[in-house]
Amino acid sequence: MQDIDGISTAAPTLLGSLLAPTTLAGLQLGSRLVMAPMTRGRSPGGVPTPEVAAYYRRRAEHRIGLIITEGVLVGHPSAGHETAVPRMTAGPAESGWRLVTDEVHAAGGRIAAQLWHVGSARECTDGIAAWTPSGVPHGTHAMTLADLDTVVTVYAEAARSAVRAGFDAVEIHAAHGYLLDEFLWSRTNRRTDGFGGSAAGRAAFPTEIIRAVRAQLPAGMPLIVRFSQFKERDYAARIAGSAAELAVILEAFAAAGADVLHASQRRFADPAFPGSSRNLAGWARHITGLPSITVGSVGLTRAFLSSGALRGLLDRLDAGEFDLVALGRVLLGNPAWATLAAAGRLDEIHDYQKSDEERYV
Repeated sequence: MQDIDGISTAAPTLLGSLLAPTTLAGLQLGSRLVMAPMTRGRSPGGVPTPEVAAYYRRRAEHRIGLIITEGVLVGHPSAGHETAVPRMTAGPAESGWRLVTDEVHAAGGRIAAQLWHVGSARECTDGIAAWTPSGVPHGTHAMTLADLDTVVTVYAEAARSAVRAGFDAVEIHAAHGYLLDEFLWSRTNRRTDGFGGSAAGRAAFPTEIIRAVRAQLPAGMPLIVRFSQFKERDYAARIAGSAAELAVILEAFAAAGADVLHASQRRFADPAFPGSSRNLAGWARHITGLPSITVGSVGLTRAFLSSGALRGLLDRLDAGEFDLVALGRVLLGNPAWATLAAAGRLDEIHDYQKSDEERYV
């Protein structure tokens, strides 16, 4: 097998099967490790720069099988207000993303674009109110049926841009209290039409987005959907109170064209529902049969690598509870995390610290 930084890919390592090559919905990956999406805000005017391309390439060079970009705003003024957050639109932004995908591919990596609309998280700094399912929280704009059509259209346009920019996959961000998740959550979705009420109604609009994006992707290009129970400001929130209710939502996603489910948790080891040790990604795979990605506090400290936590993660992966494992904040300050961990060079890895979010290494 090929050597990577002097480490044989055939030799057993501390990371075990995490470093095994795999196929995700037809896409060949060099490992089962994923870089989770993390907002960086380094794209002036929404356009990724060569610095952004180099940032992503560094992770691809160090055994991350699939990189998922930071959230990329779809092309509508309601999608977000921050000017340094990248966009996925035709023109300069699309060209900037081509730089990124070229660099990742040159390093042997694969990369997915995460399409994003922030919903109520948009600050009204330019006279444009945040768009939300039903005007919750107060002061936001309750979307009309015409607004729903507008957002479906811009997601489809963003998907076309992602294809032209050379991405290997697309992820739809439907988690953490942003727009699509606000439709899924009964606390923020008070609609009385076909896009609210029951779990099936709450899932209807995200499902339309999935269907529209799927229609723009070539056959064989994976479509990932990221979802969560918790919100950025409410860790106890739930879109589904039971596995049966979750099944209504996820089965709709699968029927609309989702190929992979990315289940975001604060801590991957936490059971999703009482009565089972299965985590959220495990339930996603169990319900739909689709491959799933787990994420949540993996590897944040060096102690994780020398504790039972890593063994527990590997056992669950090897048992087929989920298919891939995403790393988030630890990769901000440790782009070579996987290479170093595989070699047992733990003293060269530093624990995640909040100041890593201000760095760009």
